[in-house]
Amino acid sequence: MAGKNPSTEVAVVLHLLVLVAWCATAASSAKPKVCDKGWECKNSVYCCNGTISDFFQVYQFENLFSKRNTPVALAVGFWDYHSFITAAAVYQPLGFGTTGGKQTQMREVAAFLGHVGSKTSCGYGVATGGPLAWGLCYKREMSPSQSYCDDNYLYPCTPGVDYYGRGALPVYWNYNYGAIGDGLKVDLLNHPEYLEQNATLAFQAAIYRWMTPMKKKQPSAHDVFVGKWKPTKNDTLAKRLPGFGATMNVLQGDQVCGQGPVDDMNNIISHYQYYLDLMGIGRQYSGVNLDCAEQEPFNPSSSSTSSGTT
Repeated sequence: MAGKNPSTEVAVVLHLLVLVAWCATAASSAKPKVCDKGWECKNSVYCCNGTISDFFQVYQFENLFSKRNTPVALAVGFWDYHSFITAAAVYQPLGFGTTGGKQTQMREVAAFLGHVGSKTSCGYGVATGGPLAWGLCYKREMSPSQSYCDDNYLYPCTPGVDYYGRGALPVYWNYNYGAIGDGLKVDLLNHPEYLEQNATLAFQAAIYRWMTPMKKKQPSAHDVFVGKWKPTKNDTLAKRLPGFGATMNVLQGDQVCGQGPVDDMNNIISHYQYYLDLMGIGRQYSGVNLDCAEQEPFNPSSSSTSSGTT
């Protein structure tokens, strides 16, 4: 029997090493798995976690906002589940309501809607059904105290147009309408009224605000809630930590944060926890760092923004 050729063995070993290295490189460079879940969530790794309609359906929306179409409400017939879920479909592939496990997904929807419900409520202490049942009562600020026009070279005010609060997370000021309009590719600077004419667009603007940082190197409300944000040393010193409290800091700043246990802050928390209960999660899963009473604001208000936030 002829002896084995050493050079052949070396060649085989080298070939195997090259093959292993190629496989490792291919595996590391392979794109992550993406999923399609029909019209609601397409071509995203987040879609693999399911969709919002898997756990949040029409009857739950009706439970959360049970008084919005009563005769004394001021946006009767405007807000509905279809508008919300259609708007949400734009952002589910980016992680809105589709990040993490089912409980995290449900908690994020409750958190977002907690802000919405609080900011659009016409409930009061002895209101029928309780003060927390009246979210989505408004679609616009009813008695604006000013036109909310600021001297801004990027988004100058349109003559004759007022930039009072409109939408699900009410938008104020010309520069906020301009910036959000750019993000949505809708001319809100010249037509802010779109947010009180189209409920889907109003929800879309609110979710855009939830998903988008106000400034570079700052987190979004989504990031601080789902655990995508790691506080810096300065954040920790300012008592800004991940959780629902930080969402209020991102969205409302010193309107509600850093002032101790003020009513406006507690009202937002109450809506969030009320919705957690109604969605079957339970307020015991509100999460850590629930309030922002002692947090320093990410973006302190200037005198021109003290009467309204995005």
